[in-house]
Amino acid sequence: MHNIWLIAKREYTERIRTKGFIIATVLIPTLMGGGIFAATALANHSKTGSHIAVVTSQPQPATDLKQQLENGKDTTMTVDILPPLPEITKALDKQMDDKKLDGYLVIHQDTQPATYDFTPRSSADIATSTAVKDGLQSAIQREYLTQHGASSSEIDAFTQPIKLNIVGKGGKTDARTSFIVAYILFFLMYMVVLMYGMNVARSIIEEKTSRIFEVLLATIKPQELLAGKILGVGAVGLTQVGVWMIAAAGIATYAGAMSNVSISATQAIFFIIYFALGYSLYSSVAAALGAMTNSEQELQQLNMFLMMPLFFCMLMIGPLVSNPNSTLSRIVSQIPFCAPLLMNFRISLSMPQPWEIALSIALILVTIYIVLSISSRIYRVGILMYGKKPNLPEILRWLKYS
Repeated sequence: MHNIWLIAKREYTERIRTKGFIIATVLIPTLMGGGIFAATALANHSKTGSHIAVVTSQPQPATDLKQQLENGKDTTMTVDILPPLPEITKALDKQMDDKKLDGYLVIHQDTQPATYDFTPRSSADIATSTAVKDGLQSAIQREYLTQHGASSSEIDAFTQPIKLNIVGKGGKTDARTSFIVAYILFFLMYMVVLMYGMNVARSIIEEKTSRIFEVLLATIKPQELLAGKILGVGAVGLTQVGVWMIAAAGIATYAGAMSNVSISATQAIFFIIYFALGYSLYSSVAAALGAMTNSEQELQQLNMFLMMPLFFCMLMIGPLVSNPNSTLSRIVSQIPFCAPLLMNFRISLSMPQPWEIALSIALILVTIYIVLSISSRIYRVGILMYGKKPNLPEILRWLKYS
């Protein structure tokens, strides 16, 4: 344990002193916080401010639409009401060519039902088209209710949007917030597990290239060296994730009313547990890959062994979001190489049964033990193999030798 501690301490102190670690640790929370504040501020203050024309023979629906668009919650558009004169569309097309108009709406009242043709200056201007569609729908509803004797206050009450509260076991929750938190935790774990797992492999390649292994192995066993590397690099990952989580909690607390996105204590605890398990599993595989290769180029060719399970986890996000407690979701979240990401993702969406969590942790631990025993045998022989890329029969011989 003393040798393992020395190796882990060396790996940890070397990495946290690098400029890359400091920059990533500080820069990512800064960018995330700035992005949240910027997106929230833009969402609160940005409104669609286009200039459109409405061509109609009956001004009343157009007047209601004008009121909706010029004084709406999300729009401050300028609306001109024009009669259906000859060649009116050509004149409006010319104004759009001169960039004096962002679009025009033609209301055909002579058809049953009435038809509505909107011509935007840019087909990619989805915001204006959506605002016109929503405003037109509201204007038609108001006109219908007015014709049937409803008062202005009754119309306002009828057209008021309904707020649906999603009530969970712990009280009111926001489905959108739950999805955001789940996605953030998923991609954070994906990024950190992959990044620090590959760091273990790169560290082994660097030391193989410098031949420092030949000095280290004179005083320390290969298994102790492997364990120290995994623990040291993993501690760096936990340190960085811890700083990010503290920063995220501070941002969420400071944002207050601006943002409801926050990570609960339960989510943070399970994230750390599954991160430690996932990192141990993937770094063990990465250590074997690093011992088998002699350069970064060779390591890139074997990345698929780490990337394929993680890519499969990304494909399973859709089924888990649609139904986190389905049979498929329960099965894939128990696969050891997928459980660190997918079970933690399910916990963020909808807390699974306690036995499911316990079973996933037990399966991961068993898999870690098996992978570590295989990786340590490959590592024991591979770290002293130089200049030759091993094939499968040779790797099997390594396992037999060790």
